Amino acid sequence: MSLIKSISGIRGTIGGKTGNNLTPIEVVNFSTAYATWCEKNSLNNTIVIGRDARKSGKMVANLVCGCLVAKGFSIIDLGISTTPTVEMMVPESQAAGGIILTASHNPEGWNALKLLNEKGEFLSAAAGAEILEIAEKMDFNFVAEDKIGSYVKNKEALSFHIEKILELPNVQTDLIKQANFKVAFDAINSSGGIAIPLLLEKLGVQQIIGLNDEPTGQFAHTPEPLPQNLTDIMQLVAKEKADVGFVVDPDVDRLAIICEDGSYFGEEYTLVAIADYMLSKIESPTVSNLSSSRALKDITEQHGQLHYNAAVGEVNVVEKMKEVGAKIGGEGNGGIILPELHYGRDALVGIALFLSFMAEKQLKVSDIRKQYPNYVMVKDKVQLKEGLNLDEVLQQISENYKEQPQNKVDGVKIEFEDSWVHLRKSNTEPIIRIYAEHNNQENCVALAEKFKGELLSLI
Repeated sequence: MSLIKSISGIRGTIGGKTGNNLTPIEVVNFSTAYATWCEKNSLNNTIVIGRDARKSGKMVANLVCGCLVAKGFSIIDLGISTTPTVEMMVPESQAAGGIILTASHNPEGWNALKLLNEKGEFLSAAAGAEILEIAEKMDFNFVAEDKIGSYVKNKEALSFHIEKILELPNVQTDLIKQANFKVAFDAINSSGGIAIPLLLEKLGVQQIIGLNDEPTGQFAHTPEPLPQNLTDIMQLVAKEKADVGFVVDPDVDRLAIICEDGSYFGEEYTLVAIADYMLSKIESPTVSNLSSSRALKDITEQHGQLHYNAAVGEVNVVEKMKEVGAKIGGEGNGGIILPELHYGRDALVGIALFLSFMAEKQLKVSDIRKQYPNYVMVKDKVQLKEGLNLDEVLQQISENYKEQPQNKVDGVKIEFEDSWVHLRKSNTEPIIRIYAEHNNQENCVALAEKFKGELLSLI
């Protein structure tokens, strides 16, 4: 069982002993610490909450709402929703912040509180650290009975989100309708099962095939949208002769694409393709994190624009996008950030833009994929041992390859002539993540295995 406290929120397994898991005690403590921080940093007393379809979601939401109301806040509850929807509704509601109850790609049994500021963006490192300190001290004051906050539900937030997507100038609804696409999707039995059909219908898609589209919270497979977890949707797309398949994670901020022949488009190439489409319409630099494919840099430079890297984490990518004025960016895990809509990863806008791209180009998805550099990425991990000094381990790895170009903004990334390796501590699990990219599958696997072996030997 696990409990992870970080500047981005608190995440853990439901049940078990306090202090080691996400129990009601941790939920109450962290919710109250966040409310205390909001009191200091905003004149508004409204907070927006939403959740994915996890079976623990309603219980956690009740605890969170009780704490916020006891602190005098008015709650707008979106119910089962998506992370990007909550992000958009915070500024729309002129709220002090928002809380998304989702453990994202983590499996069943996990849940989390992901915290937003008044802009609907993830908290800065400084704000997150302040909340952690407040939670540690547990120095809370609650309001008297006559000051207790209010609670309302908002069932129209998702429709608002989708309408804003439809209003984007580069979402070509008419072309999508004319193309008469057959679209399959896998929503892992979470909130995408509600959001994706609504979006597709509004885009004029009439042939929709849903898989795992009931928001029961009983995940049909491991939630992370990696190829080994997506065999059912791959087979479905090929069998039904669909034009494209879309896969989202439980809170709908990551998007993977399946080609019409059932092959995997590549989660890393979601951002590449959508950036390619957007850069054909606008001039803009692009931003992705250090663990994202080189392909985005290649495509960006083909359009005569500059590409920038940021540390892993949505807040870091957003900060870099603002710094360089990027109008498109995101993370190689299928996270699309389009500031024209909002500063957050959004699978729904990714679907709308990719269908627009398909309709405009009149190309099969597999043919779109062939236009891009054929890099291969391997993602692996090593379990962390309690008490391990990871900084010392990564420093030793760095020393072993001191002749190679390196980036230490986030862990250590080591560049080779035709490949790279990135080693970093996960923000969401007690593991070291290993990312390797090469233009050859066999060499990429070997590269990842080599560094995994070196990590294990040091640990």
